[in-house]
Amino acid sequence: MAKIVEIFVLVFSILLISSWVPISLSSKKPVGAARREDIPYIKCQVCEKLANQLYQQVQTKQTQISPKKISEYEIIEMSENVCNLKKQEADWILKIDIVEQGDKLELVEHDSEGQCNSECKTIERACQEVMGYSDTDVAEYLYKHKPQKDSLTHFLCNKLSKSCTNKPPPVPKDRTPGEPFFPKSSKEAEMDKILKSMEGMPGAPGMKMFSKEDLMNKNFGDEDADEDDDDDDDEADFPSKLGKVLREKTSTKSDWKQTITRKVVETGETLKRHANKFSNRIQKWWKGKKSSLKKKKSKSKSSKPEL
Repeated sequence: MAKIVEIFVLVFSILLISSWVPISLSSKKPVGAARREDIPYIKCQVCEKLANQLYQQVQTKQTQISPKKISEYEIIEMSENVCNLKKQEADWILKIDIVEQGDKLELVEHDSEGQCNSECKTIERACQEVMGYSDTDVAEYLYKHKPQKDSLTHFLCNKLSKSCTNKPPPVPKDRTPGEPFFPKSSKEAEMDKILKSMEGMPGAPGMKMFSKEDLMNKNFGDEDADEDDDDDDDEADFPSKLGKVLREKTSTKSDWKQTITRKVVETGETLKRHANKFSNRIQKWWKGKKSSLKKKKSKSKSSKPEL
């Protein structure tokens, strides 16, 4: 199945080369990983833009389906997808550039979409942190209260996520600048939208657009590999002396086992001694009882009158 998918993607991409020559001739730059250290400096701005996008997308959808009213399910779907670059609802992230302004980072919005590199991934990650697990709460607020943009921004950024309750810290002077904003061509942006709309459709699983260099090198890897590397880095914090820790835990467990076993044996022996004493006392009492009964019987026989 994987071979069939690879061949299908290869053939489909080659067919597109004729209408995609300017893009395919220049190798597509690898997608960078999110710079998590930049998130505190842009989180509030991302939250404000996120609120604006949710408001605009709901209004646009309502206009498209009027006079029918937008459903809560449709708003929930928007809230779930608005921070996911694989979905069309998150295309707004592709237009934003992170620009250094003194000791601050500013989000500058462009008219066209740009190539998605580390800054794009950083904004996506910040957006996901803002939304967290509150997508249904935001959708419910939008559906029930139908708020204005300012009210939605206050609800999301101050009450719910608290992204804007404190001022962002100053940016360190030794921060490495981000990459410049590279706009996409109109053809590339249009093709990306087509492929996103086809994603998940039967017969078009996981379709992507590749450069000429990718096609020649058969580089059909996952663009999220860098994020996986980040997760691996997080796992690097695991104790290096794991063996020692496990041995200590094992020895502790064995000590406990020995202690419990010894206590059980000692308790058993003590109970056995008490049981033997109790048994001996019962036997003595029963012997005494039997002898007293015999004496009473003998006395009663001797005291009977002779006829």
